[in-house]
Amino acid sequence: MRWLIVFLLACLIFNGLQHWLRRIGLGRLPGDFRFILFGREWFLPVASSLVLSLIAMGIGMLI
Repeated sequence: MRWLIVFLLACLIFNGLQHWLRRIGLGRLPGDFRFILFGREWFLPVASSLVLSLIAMGIGMLI
C-alpha cells in the first residue's frame, strides 16, 4: 500500500513538472505514457521515473 501511495505522489509531481522535464529530455522516453481523460492530458512517466530513480541511487551510493 505504501508503494502505491509513493507512486501516485510521484505521478502527481511529474504532472506538475511536465513542462520543465520536457526541456531536459525526460518525458519523451519510450515507456512514458500520455493520454487524455475527461478533457485533460495525463502523463504516466514510467521510464522517466526509472531513470531518475537510478540517478538518485547513484548519488546515494556516492555519499
